[in-house]
Amino acid sequence: MKKTVFLAIAAGLILLSCRSWGSSLLSGDDTIKLKKVHRIIYFNPEVFPNYEGIREPTNKAFFNTVTNELRQYGDYKILRVDTPIAYDSVDVQSIKDYCQFNNAEVAVVPKVKYFKVGIGKYVFSNQVIISMKLYNSNGELVMENSFDTYKGKGRLLGSAENSVNIGTSNVIRNLVAALKSRNKMTAQQ
Repeated sequence: MKKTVFLAIAAGLILLSCRSWGSSLLSGDDTIKLKKVHRIIYFNPEVFPNYEGIREPTNKAFFNTVTNELRQYGDYKILRVDTPIAYDSVDVQSIKDYCQFNNAEVAVVPKVKYFKVGIGKYVFSNQVIISMKLYNSNGELVMENSFDTYKGKGRLLGSAENSVNIGTSNVIRNLVAALKSRNKMTAQQ
């Protein structure tokens, strides 16, 4: 009997630890307050490597997944900005301006990184890392999250578009879960 209970607890802990293998919450400032969110600005994702042939299918897959995933969480107005912003060097003033002129509470700066495999010049694998930075309307970094589809789901087969869908939906779920837990913690204090 004791052995069965021990094995059940061990299996449960293993399953819980496997849940977040591909996900990583890179940073988050708990002191920054968010207003009630009604409008969200999404910029075009920065696509790496910078190859023109994959940019448009990546944008299409990314924004389809964003709209489908956020529909589950409520009635948000999603504003798409066709201007890409460099993920590593974000211009805070432009984020403030976009949020102010569009009456948006938050802005999301995404990045999609494909991995090159093989000998050819443009042979890509379906391993994709989706990263997102969440900024408030004051241009302050609230949270940053990323998801690696290879580590998270062990994807070796399938299309790159499907990997973008899986990675984007997981990053959004992780951001929402982190924001909910953060709001619970601040409500208790």
